[in-house]
Amino acid sequence: MVERKRTSSSTRSTAAKPSPLPKIDDAASIPDAITAGVSVELPASADSTLLVATSVDSEAVYSRRHSGVSSTPEPSSMLTDDRLLDVKERPVVPLGWWQRAIFEVTFHTVNPGDSRFWSARKNLISRIATPIDGDTRYVPVLTRKGGVGKTTITTLLGMAMAQHREDRVVAIDANPDRGTLAERIPRETKNTIRSVVLKAPSIGSFTDFVEFVSRDKTGLHVLASDPDPTLADAFDEFDYNVVADVASRYYSVILTDCGTGIVHSVMRPILQRANALVIVSGGSIDEARLASETLSWLESNGRAELVRNSVVALNTATSGTMLVKLDEIENHFRSRVREVVRIPYDAHIAAGSVITWTKLNKITRDAAELLAAYVVEGITSND
Repeated sequence: MVERKRTSSSTRSTAAKPSPLPKIDDAASIPDAITAGVSVELPASADSTLLVATSVDSEAVYSRRHSGVSSTPEPSSMLTDDRLLDVKERPVVPLGWWQRAIFEVTFHTVNPGDSRFWSARKNLISRIATPIDGDTRYVPVLTRKGGVGKTTITTLLGMAMAQHREDRVVAIDANPDRGTLAERIPRETKNTIRSVVLKAPSIGSFTDFVEFVSRDKTGLHVLASDPDPTLADAFDEFDYNVVADVASRYYSVILTDCGTGIVHSVMRPILQRANALVIVSGGSIDEARLASETLSWLESNGRAELVRNSVVALNTATSGTMLVKLDEIENHFRSRVREVVRIPYDAHIAAGSVITWTKLNKITRDAAELLAAYVVEGITSND
C-alpha cells in the first residue's frame, strides 16, 4: 500500500510537481512495474490521507491459507477445500499375514508390500476392470456341440466381468433352441428377447431397458430367449440387430450365448459385430474335434483374425475328460487361438440350477476370472 498525502486548497497551486512516473523501456516489464507500485510524494501540508492499493496476484490471494483473522473482509471464494480440510493420509496396509505382522510390529514404519499371492490377485482384477474406450464390445460364446457347458461358461464369464468392472455387462440368450441362460440366475421378469424387439421404439432410457432383464448379485444382466421354440427359431438377424442396437446404448460389454447352429441366420450379425470369441470345448475327443472344426469353419469364412484373438474354454466337467490327455487337447488349441482356460468340475454348477457366485468353489471362481481377464485383454487390445 502507498500512502498518499493531499495538500489543502490554499497551498495546492504552489505545490511542487510530483516526480515523473518511472520510464519503462520494454513492454514486457510493464507487469513488474505495476506490481511494484508507484510512489508519488506531495508536500507535507496535508489535511487528509488517501490509501492507494497496488495490484497483487489474485491467484495467490485465493489459494493461500490464513493462520488468523484477515485484516480485510474475505470473499466466499476463500473457503476452499485446501484451507478448510485437514486430510490425513491413511497408511496402505499390506495384504498377507506376515507382511501385515511386520507392518503392525513396526508401528506402520515398515511396509513390506503385498504378498506374492495378493499382488497377483490385484493384477488379475485390474486386468478384468480395464476401462473400455469407445463403442460397445461384443463377445459371442459358441460351440457346435450341445451339452458342453456353453451356457454355463457364458454365465461364469458374465459374473466374473460384472463382479469387477465398473461399467455394465449384459448376456443375451440368442439360442434359437429354447436357451436356458436366464435360468442360471434368479428370474425377475417374464420379458424375453422377443419383448425387446416388439417394444424397441418405446425404450428410451436404461430404466426402460432393465424391465426386460434379470439381474444377479454380481451385477450381471441377462436377457432371456423365448421359451416357445417356434418363436425362438423365428429370431433372425434383423431381430438380433434390433436388440443389439438397443442394448449397446446402455452396456459396454454384450455377451451372446449362441446356439449350436453356426449357419443359422442370426449368426451372421453376431459374428459381424464380434470383437472377440469364446469357443467352448468339452474334454472328450469328439467334443474337442467339433470345437476345432468350428475354428476351421470360421477361418474359411473370413474370420481368421477373430479366431487368432479367441479364447477356448475347456470344460473339464464333461464325461470322458478323465480318459483323455487334456494337455494334448490344450496344446492343440494353443496352436490356433490366443489363450486356453480350463474350467473345473463344480458340484454347485452340476446341479443345473441357479448359479450363485459366492457358492462356487474358489478354483472355479479363479478360472472364471482368468477367462474374463483374457477376454477383456482381447476386446481392449486396440484401445
